[in-house]
Amino acid sequence: MQNKNIIIKMKLRIKKLHEDAILPSYAHPGDAGIDLFSREDYVLKAGERYTFNLGISVEIPEGYFGSVRDKSGLASKSGLTILAGVVDSSYRGEIGIVVLNTSNEDYKIDKGAKIAQMLIQPVHSCEIEEVQELSKTQRGTGGFGSTGKWK
Repeated sequence: MQNKNIIIKMKLRIKKLHEDAILPSYAHPGDAGIDLFSREDYVLKAGERYTFNLGISVEIPEGYFGSVRDKSGLASKSGLTILAGVVDSSYRGEIGIVVLNTSNEDYKIDKGAKIAQMLIQPVHSCEIEEVQELSKTQRGTGGFGSTGKWK
């Protein structure tokens, strides 16, 4: 049986708000995330969080949202992680990326550097229903660490 990948093509309309902004782009065909670029030089101090305004706004199709994620190399090698990563389809303002330096060393981000990636994903809306009881499961109310110890 042949595996047929289904690729949904859609337009992501992007508006430059600043002339020096870099349009998001895919690094490779088939990538899930489009790269997002810094439009400023900045030294992110150890333990500091900073919002990088990208100088762009986007028009994400209704029924989808942008999920902003770490660049794995930056997270793994330098301890940079992304906070607050949802861009709703109704939002038309400037995209800002909140970056946190979790390392003990300052990290220099150059203008034009890839700082995050955004995946365009479908929205699954739920009907909210208040109940008096929830169904029982084997795990129950077991919280953090309840499924085993980390080594």
